[in-house]
Amino acid sequence: MSSDPALHGVPTLDDTLAVSVRGVGKCYEIYDKPIDRLKQSILGRLLQSEFHRKFWALRDVSFDVARGEAVGIVGRNGSGKSTMLQIIAGTLAPTEGVALVRGRVAALLELGSGFNPHFTGRENAFLAGAIRGLSRRRMEEKIDDIAAFADIGEFFDQPVGMYSSGMHARLAFSVASMVEPEVLILDEILAVGDASFTQKCMARLHKLLDSGVTLLFVSHNLDSVKSLCRRGVYLAKGRSVFVGPTEQAVDHYLSVVRETRTQRAVEKVAKLADPRERITEVDSELRYGTGHAQVEQVRLLDRHGDEREEFAFGERITVEVSVRAVIKIERVDVEFTLRDQTGVDLFGATAFGEGTRVPRLREGELAVVRFSFRLNVRAGSYGISVSVSRRPDERGDGKATLDHLDACAAFHCIGHPRRKIRGKYLHPVQAECTVLRPGGTVRKEVGRSV
Repeated sequence: MSSDPALHGVPTLDDTLAVSVRGVGKCYEIYDKPIDRLKQSILGRLLQSEFHRKFWALRDVSFDVARGEAVGIVGRNGSGKSTMLQIIAGTLAPTEGVALVRGRVAALLELGSGFNPHFTGRENAFLAGAIRGLSRRRMEEKIDDIAAFADIGEFFDQPVGMYSSGMHARLAFSVASMVEPEVLILDEILAVGDASFTQKCMARLHKLLDSGVTLLFVSHNLDSVKSLCRRGVYLAKGRSVFVGPTEQAVDHYLSVVRETRTQRAVEKVAKLADPRERITEVDSELRYGTGHAQVEQVRLLDRHGDEREEFAFGERITVEVSVRAVIKIERVDVEFTLRDQTGVDLFGATAFGEGTRVPRLREGELAVVRFSFRLNVRAGSYGISVSVSRRPDERGDGKATLDHLDACAAFHCIGHPRRKIRGKYLHPVQAECTVLRPGGTVRKEVGRSV
């Protein structure tokens, strides 16, 4: 956490660190009128006056990134994410503090940045390699792979100034990932690519991480952040609110987003305007909401109704959620989400979405909602998150989060003894093979997923 006083000392980079950020702040001067800028330059020192306002895009941000580690930076627009990456990349000087980086850096901070629009894609690739210290001969060995990964055809030998945003992204990522970076910095560069290119980029990033590359990653695709990064930094209004496991950093960020949305909704309904005190106790890593209806208990049950913490592949599991109404309330909905041990949400469901309506609840009434499904995930540990909300009315107004609990229940899945699961879970698939033999005979094999 940035509150650790040790993080504000003189920064040093030992052999285990690739990036060290200590007390970094960035302040901009905001002028209300153009003439104020002239007044500041001429009269500022003379009159000991300021004709501008100070805006701190970043303030007192500190964290370390180990060599070979992937760290995701999350936060709302304007929270200082891009500014932080620019300072680490060395394209922007901090107002206070310092950021030290060890190793060859490749940064994709802004679409088209670092490219000469009058040079071709090929020429820009050679230029990027030269800037990063790679010889001409080394780049000639890589250029065909760069062109193949970018997959922009004949445009590779056309001026970059005529590229579309998608072509810019393809070339930029291809070059940055091929010039042997030791520290790779990505700022929303994948947002402009198509689905197939994004898949290629994610595969390439996993390969780079396996080879020991350090990654700093900013994206609004939170599943990508959780999939790639083991640690996260949550920035809010220019300050580091949380530094730690990616799953928790994302949860803290989402809690603020949902609370802001809920606040806007409850302001329209007087009786939900005041939050209610917590009257139920449930273990949870993060809990928030208005409290007008509260989760009282979450249980994981087998087909006999017995509570368990370990289930076998293929076994039916029931998530039972008990919700207590603190006030008279209607349009209540309950949701659960299954999350793997890396923090990626696999699937979930809402009672309303599955055709079950929670009736209007009077103060003090208890509603018990059960979700049942067959467990088809691979072996490992899994967590359950639960959310109680009020659905919007017919005009689409009034949606509010009443109680949200992250990681409020957990279980272990015992893997299938004979079946290897590719990916995170097994979905039934039928495979068949038809062989045509001389003489018109046909042999057909049909299999069925276990």
